[in-house]
Amino acid sequence: MAKKGMSQKKIIGIALLVVGVILIGWGFNEAGSFGGKLSSAISGSPGDRVLWFYIAGGICSVVGLFNIFK
Repeated sequence: MAKKGMSQKKIIGIALLVVGVILIGWGFNEAGSFGGKLSSAISGSPGDRVLWFYIAGGICSVVGLFNIFK
């Protein structure tokens, strides 16, 4: 018996992928802001907030892709 349309798991995967991409983009935006540049200039590395955006975005994207293609 074939299922019609997309399964709920794939819809959640697409949503997670979109959220992940948005978080990564937000991290890039935060890194380019005045506060991000100042933090990077002082410490030599991106701020904690930027790293958390990258980590959360990467995890959401990977889980989303896994749900889409599994």
